[in-house]
Amino acid sequence: MNARFFLDTNIFVYSFDASQPAKRRRAAQLIRDGVTSGKGVVSYQVVQEFFNVALRRFEQPMSASDASQYLTTVFLPLLALHSSPALFLSALALSQKHHIGWYDALIVASAEETKCDVLYTEDLQHGRRMGGLKIENPFL
Repeated sequence: MNARFFLDTNIFVYSFDASQPAKRRRAAQLIRDGVTSGKGVVSYQVVQEFFNVALRRFEQPMSASDASQYLTTVFLPLLALHSSPALFLSALALSQKHHIGWYDALIVASAEETKCDVLYTEDLQHGRRMGGLKIENPFL
């Protein structure tokens, strides 16, 4: 992977999902590649959404100390973008232009803002292009 890539929240959730071992392995690989290469990117939205799931909805919820360690070792090296009025305006325009929901538009806007070439997600159409951004479902 030579290009910068954005990892959506579902990648992180699947990395903990023992019921889907193939997705779990692929998700863990993407996260590892993102951290070690320095080319993986997430936004604050991804961090917030992941911890909302991990701390409350996992079969075995993540402890606060495990969440703190995960934040430090995984998310902080990937975290590249804060929310801003400009990001919100971009997301609003993308939502209208591409007929996608608000949270998906925020993810796309974040990927574009951080100059990623690929967005890994299963929430949008695989192979679709939005400007210079290619959508890839890594689980196909």
